[in-house]
Parts: sequence; C-alpha cells; structure tokens
Amino acid sequence: MTAPRQNKVAYFYDSEFSTFYFGQNHPMKPHRLTMTHQLVLGYELHKHMDMFRAVKAQPSQLGQFHSPEYIELLAHVTPDNMSEHGAAMNRHNFNEDCPVFDGLFEYCRLYAGASIQGAVRLNHKLCNTAINWSGGLHHAKKSEASGFCYVNDLVLGILEPLKYHAR
Repeated sequence: MTAPRQNKVAYFYDSEFSTFYFGQNHPMKPHRLTMTHQLVLGYELHKHMDMFRAVKAQPSQLGQFHSPEYIELLAHVTPDNMSEHGAAMNRHNFNEDCPVFDGLFEYCRLYAGASIQGAVRLNHKLCNTAINWSGGLHHAKKSEASGFCYVNDLVLGILEPLKYHAR
C-alpha cells in the first residue's frame, strides 16, 4: 500500500504543441515540449502527478487582459494573408522575434488555456503545484507581441485567483 501524496501535482500537456513551428532560424522550438514530455514519461514522473490534456482558452478568456483588436489580429492573421494585415502587424509588434506562423492563434489558445486550467485547479485546491511547460510567456503586452510571446498566460493565470481572493 502506498502512502497518500503530500504534494498533489497537476501536469498539463497536449501533443498538438509539436505541430507548431516558428521557423528554421527562430530559437523558439515548441517540439521541445514533446521531448520534455517524453522525459516525464521515460522517468515515470507521470506516476507521481495527475496529467491533463490542455484545453484551449476561449477568445473571451484571452480578452480578460488583451485588447479586442489584438485578439482579432491573432485570430485571423496567417502566413498566407499577412500582407493584408501589414499596418496591424506593425502596430502589434509582429516581427522576426514574433513571427506569424501556421496555427499561431491555436498555439496561443493552447498554452494560455493550460495556464488558466492550472490556476483554476490551484484556486480550487485540487492541486498544490501546476506544471505547464508551454507557458510562462510573460513578455506579451495588452496589445502587443514581444520576446516570442503573443499571449501573456501569466497575467491570465494570475487573474484567476483574483476572482476569489483579494490582493
């Protein structure tokens, strides 16, 4: 018989992360999340935590911090139509650090959703620790991409406990 866990850990992952690609010369490589997940499995760490598939954040959840215009751009810009969005891309700081790539909005929704899920579980005392290796993209501003970050999942995660707990 095993003793009950003192520290309840929630781990968030989705194999869809491996499908996103910032480009050959870009240092952000989401496939590293798959490699990390394989290490978690290989070292059998998953036996010591509850694993959850990341659920994509809804645009309304992203809008708790980000501006409607910025979310609209994220939702609609693609490599095929970015020439149509040139002024908006400049205004919202899309550049070589924050490129447009296939699935950009889904990527943002996925990593932000995992962070929000983790914050909800922490808030409801369903875990003591929440792990989202895809998150922590804290450079994004309200209406601007920055430093490889498009959606500030840390702000979105912090907003969750503020729904129930005063500052």
